[in-house]
Amino acid sequence: MNLFKSKVVNSVLLASIGLSTPLDVSAVINGTYVLKNRFSDKVMDVSGRSVSDGANIIQYQQTGGTNQMWDITDRGNGYHSIISVSSGKSLEVFNFDSSDGANIVQWSYWGGPTQLWQLDDLYNGYVGLVNQYSGKAAEVFNFDSANGANIGQWTYWGGEPQQWALEPVNYDDPSINNTQFTDVSVHDPSVYAVRENGLLTYYIFGSFAASAKSTDLMNWTSVSDGVDNNNPLFGYNITNELAEGFNWTGEQVLWAADVVQLANGQFAYYYNQSLMTMPRGYTGVATGNSIEGPFYNQGLMLKSGMWGEESENSGEIYDPTIHPNAVDPHTFYDKDGKMWMVYGSYSGGIFILEMDAGTGKPITGQGYGKHLLGGDHSHIEGAFIHHQPESPYYYMLVSFGGLAADGGYNIRVARATSPDGPYYDAQGNNMANVRGNRNAIAPYGVKLMGGLQFNSGYGYLSPGHQSAVYNDETNQSFLIFHTRFPNSGEYHSVRVHEMFINDNDWLVVAPQRYAALNGENKVDYFDMQGTYQLINHQKDINTSAKSSVTVYLNADGSVTGQYSGSWWIQSGNKFQITLNGMGTFDGIASWQFNSSSQQLVTTFTALSSDGTAVWGSK
Repeated sequence: MNLFKSKVVNSVLLASIGLSTPLDVSAVINGTYVLKNRFSDKVMDVSGRSVSDGANIIQYQQTGGTNQMWDITDRGNGYHSIISVSSGKSLEVFNFDSSDGANIVQWSYWGGPTQLWQLDDLYNGYVGLVNQYSGKAAEVFNFDSANGANIGQWTYWGGEPQQWALEPVNYDDPSINNTQFTDVSVHDPSVYAVRENGLLTYYIFGSFAASAKSTDLMNWTSVSDGVDNNNPLFGYNITNELAEGFNWTGEQVLWAADVVQLANGQFAYYYNQSLMTMPRGYTGVATGNSIEGPFYNQGLMLKSGMWGEESENSGEIYDPTIHPNAVDPHTFYDKDGKMWMVYGSYSGGIFILEMDAGTGKPITGQGYGKHLLGGDHSHIEGAFIHHQPESPYYYMLVSFGGLAADGGYNIRVARATSPDGPYYDAQGNNMANVRGNRNAIAPYGVKLMGGLQFNSGYGYLSPGHQSAVYNDETNQSFLIFHTRFPNSGEYHSVRVHEMFINDNDWLVVAPQRYAALNGENKVDYFDMQGTYQLINHQKDINTSAKSSVTVYLNADGSVTGQYSGSWWIQSGNKFQITLNGMGTFDGIASWQFNSSSQQLVTTFTALSSDGTAVWGSK
């Protein structure tokens, strides 16, 4: 079947069964296609599945391989690029040759005229592929119908060897076996994954010395809870083990913990707490041989709130508008194996320290470290740095707002090419300059999600204090956070959503909670059509849930319903939606489990150029 605008949908259907009717080829939607030759009934193929520059383009019987799939993209002025899904390289007339018989190859995309093609409507369900540079058409040479026959260019005459049908790719849909969830309440969950008996196990550590574990990110088992001597993390002796910190604040309370494995194989547990009414806080470290403890205190590393006294910065009296509240630590390794700790809450903002991977403590002489974000008591906390191999960036995830159900917690991200910054948002703002009250900070950072309510579906209030983990075996990233819920008071629970990186190297978050799938998570043009509930997260620190509205993604590439616009999808689930009056959003489509309808559904998550997120779910 060929894919064009609505006024020719019936024509496309007729063409797919061999009837010739006019088509409006000028309206081809960006998408992933198989290019089938009319004369031979064989498809365009990269010879030998090569990924090399200069590899020959041939025809071959259809096998369903990615070397026979092509991403077609409108590059403006009536011309398109045609890029192999397998190699990521572009269809090109080789060596700027304008002669008949010149070879067509693949080459790294650079956007020159030898790589741009006019899709000429032949009004019979087929198109001619005419090169911008040479003015000549892609042709199966010499009326050859054999596998492996060469495709070159020839003076355009529109005969059957030069006619190509554009057939949208159709993938097999995944399935799901396990739809059972076992939830757990761990406030401020920080994730760390370890391999136990050959099985990857995800641990989360949070406030009040709570922790839990899971092997599937769906079903959680509690490991510990409570700041008392019934807690196994500290050998049932937490009162004495962490007395130094309790004495500093005068409270036997613990906040958002973090765990990492040290260079010596031991695990470091970072404990911390601050008074609610002032930034008198601390962070310390305890170590143990098992991720489940027992942990033994190695002492406090940082303190804050020493009124009228010298701070951790030598010679500076503590000032809560510029110095941090020494809580909410997250310790991580950069791509070169160097250890860092990011921390801070409200007060003077978010800071980072270089760490000693042997002791789990800061390298001496840094004081509070380097300032990254916030100040003047900005409502920003819970920083977590995420990195994955295919991206050149470090992503700093933070929570804006307050943690209560009506506090407006929302999850934002900024990125940097170095772990210690500077970090920038989608508009290029240096986050080190973001400070002040809620109105002052709300426009900054890429807001990934806030309070929301899907009609006839789930809702969140104040999702936040997030962490993230990358599974290098499945190449998946996951966002783990706690959230409250509409009409549920201050009850909170952990949720896990899959994360992706869009075409502009920004993180985006799947709209439905994570559930493991059977088969590949591939979405095609046919899958995406239908009725969606759309959430516009906007940029505010919203204290109430943003409600979804209904939109329709139509077969002709249009969007109708509450918003009008257009959409398309290409290989790798690359998705774009344009909403009139709102702009263009680049993101990822995926299959997700809708726990409300108990069905696998297609979804999309996408960002605008200013860092506004939209979600859509069937």
